[in-house]
Parts: sequence; structure tokens; C-alpha cells
Amino acid sequence: MTGLTLVIGNQNYSSWSLRPWLFLAHHEIPFNIKKVKLFTESMATDLAVHFSDTKVPVLLDGELEVWDSLAILEYLAERFPEKQGWPKERTARAVARSAAAEMHSGLFGLRNELPMNCRRRFPGFRPGPDAQRDIDRVLTLWRFCRERYGASGPWLFGNFSAADCMYAPVVMRLLSYEIALDPVSNAYTETLYNSPAMQQWIKEGTVEAEVIAEDEADWPSEPF
Repeated sequence: MTGLTLVIGNQNYSSWSLRPWLFLAHHEIPFNIKKVKLFTESMATDLAVHFSDTKVPVLLDGELEVWDSLAILEYLAERFPEKQGWPKERTARAVARSAAAEMHSGLFGLRNELPMNCRRRFPGFRPGPDAQRDIDRVLTLWRFCRERYGASGPWLFGNFSAADCMYAPVVMRLLSYEIALDPVSNAYTETLYNSPAMQQWIKEGTVEAEVIAEDEADWPSEPF
């Protein structure tokens, strides 16, 4: 056992928790889960013991605490170099980090209008202009990565990487809100969505009973 513990939020909603969880699960790295129910009276108390400003996820590795999804992914890539968390080739690695950082720091229209929800579909959803611009940007970015760096496999940079973890919640969003996809993006979403680790996350998220009103889209929905 590695002695790793990942502190996460509700799996149905917590897109940031999904990212490092997916890296660990995809690579079959042993780890423990501590799940905190978000937006509850106990959340602040549950997270106060961690140095993350009451945010998830947090990775515990012995006495070390690492918080923030992208920082955790960087740490895991260093902690398990044999998993090749980033592409081996220098140019591809730089582009993968750029793509991951863009997701981390932007795309607020997409995030705000299309909250992640593993349990629900939103037929007929119409994104606003800010969300549509972000959707167009993501699909352009995916095509760019796949066409330039994806020849060795079905992931954004051929082999599975931290960049795929960063965009996993976007895949869920595009599928849940039934966004039209080009052939390249459609193939990529199917690869990620149907991967065993992603299917495990979805299964665990859909059986949660909690409903977080703040993370529910204001649009008619039906079971996924």
C-alpha cells in the first residue's frame, strides 16, 4: 500500500475531486477515500483539519498534504514516474501542461452554465454565448491535441495523461447537456466516458442520495 488518502466531495457534483481520483483509479494505484459532503453544516468542520481553506480535493501522503487538483496531479506524476503522468516528448508535455492550465484557470462560462451532474441529462439544453464560446474552444483544443500529438493512442496526447484528468469533468458536462460534437471530439469523449475508472466514478456518483441545489442546472432534466 502507498498510504495515500484522497479527500473528495460528492462524486455526483465535485468535478475538482474527479481529476486526481481518476489518475489514481486509472493507474490502479492503491489509495483510501475520505468523502466530505459538500454544502452541509459539517463540511467546514470536516475540512478544517486540512490546510486547504475548506476546499476539496486534498491528497494525504503520510504527513504531507497536497491541495488543488492540478497540484495533486503534478505531485502524483512525480510520485509515480513510471505512470508517465505527462507526455514524454518535451513539446507535447508543454502543450499538455498548457491545456491543463487553461482548464484550471478559465472556461468559466462552461463551468457556470453546465455544472457537472453524473445522474442527469438535460435534453434540448441551449448554452448561452459565454458557455458556447468555451465549448467551441474546448472542442478546438481537443482536435488540436489529438491531431498533433495523439497518434499513439485514443487519449488527448495518445497515452493517458494528467491532461485527460483535467478534462474528464468537461466530458461529463458535454454528454449530460447533449452538446453536439465533431467526430474527433465525439471519439475522445467515448474513450474517456467508457474507461473503467470513469465508469466506476459515475456508478458511485449516481447512487449518492444528496442533492446540492447550488450545483443543479436550472433546466428540465431526466435520469442519465
